[in-house]
Amino acid sequence: MTELKPETIRALLEFQRNEITEYNVYLTLAQRVDEENRKVLERIARDELRHYSILRKYTGRDVEPDAKKVLLYSLISRIFGVIFAIKLMERGEELAQEGYERIMDEVPEAATILQEEEDHEDRLVRLVREERVEYVGSMVLGLNDALVELTGALAGLTFALQNGKLIGVAGLVMGIAASLSMAASEYLSKRSEGVGDPLKGALYTGVAYIITVALMVLPFLTIPNPYTALVSMLGVAVVIIGLFSFYVSVVKDQSFRRMFLEMLAISLGVALVSFAVGWAVRVIFGIEV
Repeated sequence: MTELKPETIRALLEFQRNEITEYNVYLTLAQRVDEENRKVLERIARDELRHYSILRKYTGRDVEPDAKKVLLYSLISRIFGVIFAIKLMERGEELAQEGYERIMDEVPEAATILQEEEDHEDRLVRLVREERVEYVGSMVLGLNDALVELTGALAGLTFALQNGKLIGVAGLVMGIAASLSMAASEYLSKRSEGVGDPLKGALYTGVAYIITVALMVLPFLTIPNPYTALVSMLGVAVVIIGLFSFYVSVVKDQSFRRMFLEMLAISLGVALVSFAVGWAVRVIFGIEV
């Protein structure tokens, strides 16, 4: 074996640390999934450990895993799901893959490692199944409908009523009624199509809707000035859109920018039109509250 450059050794040690860390992450995640998913994750973990062993032959040193990273992805998986945690971690491997390409001349086996890392994303990770990801469509339906309807309704009510608590209560009542309606519609839709579990689809739609409603109505119930509350509500809507767009872009391999801008444009556009309608209604009918 030819002597490696010092910078190559440093890079290999960093790659070793990544491989043994991901080995531990996959084993940790494998402990909280069903048997079928466990087999897939354990297979990926074995690949990561083998990559570590290959790199160790060149460095002659052992490296400890990044315990903080293992803990972080364990927590992420509990909150957002195993698939989200895996795909988020795999996204972080892009820089590592570029690093492998740079050392192929000195470490020929880096080409094999690189190919197998790409295989994890392209094939093995796709074998993992998780309920919440299968019902992302239902969550998108509930969240998007709540954002569009509530931003519009609350904006219109703000100018028409100019009373924060009254606007908040009206929005809450409308939101709960709409969430039940949307959940029922999703149940009937999935039942007629024969796709997925209608009850679970309805549950995911309704819960996403109600959570969105609660977060958007909260500013009107806690901030005295209705216009300040409106601005805060729009800020909450932007944050919700950003977080959910990022989640869906990761688990569904879609463009975050496109999804975020599309949902943002629709929600804020509806809010602007509704605000104008509220102003017109107030002026035309001479409403004073």
